[in-house]
Amino acid sequence: MFLSNKRICVTGGAGFLGKHVVSRLWELGCGSAYVPRIQDYDLRQREDVVSMYHHAQPDVVIHLAATVGGIGANRSFPGQFFYDNAMMGMQLMDAGREFGIEKFVQMGSACEYPSNAPVPTQETDVWNGFPEGSNAPYGIAKRALLVQGQAYRAQYGMNVIHILSTNLYGPGDNFDPSTSHVIPAIIRRCVAAKEENASSITMWGTGRATRDFIFVRDAAEGIIQAAEFYNEPMPVNLGSGNENSISYIVGRVKSIVGFHGDVVWDASKPDGQARRVLDITRARQFGFAPKTLLEQGLKETIEWYVQSR
Repeated sequence: MFLSNKRICVTGGAGFLGKHVVSRLWELGCGSAYVPRIQDYDLRQREDVVSMYHHAQPDVVIHLAATVGGIGANRSFPGQFFYDNAMMGMQLMDAGREFGIEKFVQMGSACEYPSNAPVPTQETDVWNGFPEGSNAPYGIAKRALLVQGQAYRAQYGMNVIHILSTNLYGPGDNFDPSTSHVIPAIIRRCVAAKEENASSITMWGTGRATRDFIFVRDAAEGIIQAAEFYNEPMPVNLGSGNENSISYIVGRVKSIVGFHGDVVWDASKPDGQARRVLDITRARQFGFAPKTLLEQGLKETIEWYVQSR
């Protein structure tokens, strides 16, 4: 295996997705995993990145660290979302080139795709329009890192791969009401409504928007498989390959939680991109196969949330 006996740096390795990636690397016996901590290194600053590389001496970088959030957070902090994500990736990749990193795995996002992308969306669609407005700064920052990786491959021979992941969810997700993504937001509201015997909950948008949700353990497995086997300049999609409406997700969460009240849709709030589901044919070629059904993943996530509050 390529990753055997490699020193692997996982930025964001203490976060939601990163913990699962690091845990799986250990299970597979893939060398050593180093997780830089935010209190020690500001990955937006070149001197901190260089210091981290000299300390960790990595052969492979899996760059997962990001400033992320749902539609509300993207609308409130567009400048921060652009700057943080662009600068972290650019500094890590460029300093990694100088340091001689063997392989750099850049975590991108389905938010890079155009708002009107066909579904299921293929990797070749990424440049066919502008991203959906509510998360465009985040998406463009990630696109810039795709271009950087392809340019560094062309000029310097640096093995950079770029993963376009759809919406993640699972145990350990972020349930902060100001920055959470859609599934944890739905779970939090349904659990609170049940406990308070509320007659209804209010959700953003119309409920008609669709998303492709991938369980965090499946995403972690796909990232490691890509790090092991994928070596192409074209980005690669990771998702479940299934399209579900937000209203359907709300219905399933309500049922699992046991909340029987009404759902009020606030159409004055944005839906975000109208439809999203990724074509995962390219990832299947290196062995990726999502295993967790939505119902199972929602149950595990709800259980974790209820028990960990």
